[in-house]
Amino acid sequence: MKTIVNSEKIRDIIKRMTLEEKAGLCSGKDFWNLKGLEKYGIPSIMVTDGPHGLRKQGSESDHVGLNASVPSTCFPTASAIASSWDISLIKEVGIALGEECRQEKVAVLLGPGVNIKRSPLCGRNFEYFSEDPFLSGKMAAGFIDGVQSQGIGTSLKHFAANNQEKRRMTIDAVIDDRALREIYLAGFEEAVKAAQPKTVMCAYNRLNGEYCSENSLLLTKILKEEWGHEGIVVTDWGAANDRAKGLEAGLELEMPGNGGMNDKKIVEAVKNGSLSESVLDKSVERIVKVILETSSALDDEYKYDVEKHHKLARRTAESSAVLLKNEDILPLEIGKSVAVIGKFAKEPRYQGSGSSLINPIKLDNFMDPMQKMLAGSSHIMYAEGYDLNSEVVDSTLITQAIEAAKSCDIAVVFAGLPEMAESEGFDRLHLDMPKNHNALIEAVSEVNPNTVVVLSNGAPVIMPWLGQVKGVLESYLGGQAWGSAIVNLLYGKAVPSGKLAETFPLSLSDDPANSNFPGGSSAVAYAESIYVGYRYYDSAKKQVLFPFGFGLSYTTFEYSGCSVEYMDAEDKVKVSFTIKNTGKMDGEEISQVYVHDIVSTVFRPEKELKGFTKTFIEAGKEKRITLELDRRAFAFRDTGKDSWIVEEGSFEILIGSSSADIRLNKEISLSSKDTLSEWALGLKELVPEYYGIDQKIFSDLSQSGPFSRLMDRELPLMDIPSGAAYTRTSSIDDVRKTLIGKLLYRVMLMGIKKMVGKDADPRTMRMMEAIVKEMPLRSMGMMSEGKFSIEMIDAVVLMINGHFFKGLGKIIKTPAKGKD
Repeated sequence: MKTIVNSEKIRDIIKRMTLEEKAGLCSGKDFWNLKGLEKYGIPSIMVTDGPHGLRKQGSESDHVGLNASVPSTCFPTASAIASSWDISLIKEVGIALGEECRQEKVAVLLGPGVNIKRSPLCGRNFEYFSEDPFLSGKMAAGFIDGVQSQGIGTSLKHFAANNQEKRRMTIDAVIDDRALREIYLAGFEEAVKAAQPKTVMCAYNRLNGEYCSENSLLLTKILKEEWGHEGIVVTDWGAANDRAKGLEAGLELEMPGNGGMNDKKIVEAVKNGSLSESVLDKSVERIVKVILETSSALDDEYKYDVEKHHKLARRTAESSAVLLKNEDILPLEIGKSVAVIGKFAKEPRYQGSGSSLINPIKLDNFMDPMQKMLAGSSHIMYAEGYDLNSEVVDSTLITQAIEAAKSCDIAVVFAGLPEMAESEGFDRLHLDMPKNHNALIEAVSEVNPNTVVVLSNGAPVIMPWLGQVKGVLESYLGGQAWGSAIVNLLYGKAVPSGKLAETFPLSLSDDPANSNFPGGSSAVAYAESIYVGYRYYDSAKKQVLFPFGFGLSYTTFEYSGCSVEYMDAEDKVKVSFTIKNTGKMDGEEISQVYVHDIVSTVFRPEKELKGFTKTFIEAGKEKRITLELDRRAFAFRDTGKDSWIVEEGSFEILIGSSSADIRLNKEISLSSKDTLSEWALGLKELVPEYYGIDQKIFSDLSQSGPFSRLMDRELPLMDIPSGAAYTRTSSIDDVRKTLIGKLLYRVMLMGIKKMVGKDADPRTMRMMEAIVKEMPLRSMGMMSEGKFSIEMIDAVVLMINGHFFKGLGKIIKTPAKGKD
């Protein structure tokens, strides 16, 4: 379903527009809608949050997007569905979401999120796919293809290097060029080139000193010119900094509406000659094109099949769950008595918190479908185990759980991370599960040797009890059909086939980003460079709890017959191998192809994922698998030439069941006409520390240290200097040190509490309190729908800096909105 829009016709319309009309189209009408101009046949369209469901606010929408949303299908979150490694499946999910958008008259769904999981502590990791850009990009492209097949637009986010929640609105991500290109941009690149999302959402943060919303290298040179993006760039909500500069840099649309505040800045910039009107015209052309392309899909009434979407959510949850441990206990045998322990069994943790919070149209817990399946055949006992709103170990609940576990053949414990542990707005502080969850598992496994743990969490956790249990099923956040999916998996009606899309470390101290996460009050150094996730662990030969790509099945697979062939005409390498299902159950295997550069002039990871496929194979049968690797699979980014380079020499093709379980390998020699820059040739002399990985080097942020030398410039201060003057971009948390700042914070918090009401969800309030603290002062304009002008914000800045009466005078002289 693709609408072809006549670009010449759009340009003719733009010629008839006034300067003010054109500037007005570059910002939202309100929080969720774009402006339209009916006299030119341009409708207003709605955009809403995603990405694993449709979060469209009901009739009582508000200007900060907090009120309840209409019911919709809640699919597994990105961290879950990425573990399916199934591109066709995520495309199905995308199609379903597109259908729901059509019913609800939503033109653009704000997703997918393709940011790299630099640290397992990022509070929003449940919304992102992987630590690996190749897997992230492929999954994102499948999602976009699915949604946009319905004529609905998507928004690829958050561009770029938005890898933490702490100070996400102001932090400066300091990243070397190779890490930026090979790790943090590569997933975006794949999604843009393969699927052409209608919009790309720029991130709040700064990147190497410049806000992403006004970074011409990102938004124009790379995104538009190099990758050929045809859609528009939209801000994350409130991310615009200098609006005219942003427009010049390639930022077309500001969201939400600003009450005309920044539209006037665009008009002023054109009139004073600091912004070319042709730049504005090109931006408006792109905006109108997206509006016309997506609005046409909403012309007809549409009704999606609720039950069909629920079944798809269940199948997705089944395909995404990862079997981490199985000592001959799963699948469970019908007829044996089972103690079901843990509050999650009745009140599931099935999605994350924040802007992606979905109001599910229906919700399966575990207990109800289990009791239905086992009615009359198995004795079932239930114990609550823990309080969802506390980490305190309740001895009474533990005792009840022990008694239930003692009296049954099998104990299944449901545990993980509660809703308040991870969310948009704040990062986790550790990798531990709540104390009462860990204590419960340890207590139950002591009295029942047949204990299975089902985990519900959005990101990795440490498992001190792992050696005491026989089975572990990682379900992540499995969406509204999680409960029935887990019943099917535990009893063998579905066979686990998911594999981890991220590494589970043994401890937080092992994580390569640990010494620089979340950074200082001003900047964060990505000193680990390209050594992210398994790229670090494999290169440093460091033990992990569970490696990237790992996942068990109820059956077994044997790999054989590897062949590697260079195809000169296509300039590709064809990799073929055979997988045989050697077990007794049908199942799916995710085979992974990694590339190892045997001798490299520049430092490179031990291996990198460059291909994968998920294959269904009947018990006792085998299938021949063929994958093709293009030239990019062997390339690195040469900073000195600002281009991708394949260095002539030998490469090892590694075929495995995970990054740590390589089953087959084959060497191939590639010729290349590429020449290396002087920078690449001198890199080993410049930063020898990055060739022999020692985690200690990542904490050296001295100006003569390895990271500074790699960046080839002086590193910025990681913390805001004591006594520095406050500015529009200072966060509310920073200015809370002053009297005016404290008052401002209280007023803003009171406004949020009033808006959401006294019965507000605690997780929503915690998120909003964190977001308010992180907000730069300039965001007060957004929060007030433009009523708080830039001039008034500057006046407040004066007052915070100790110039109270000067600031007060400026406020008095500033006209109210709508007056001249």
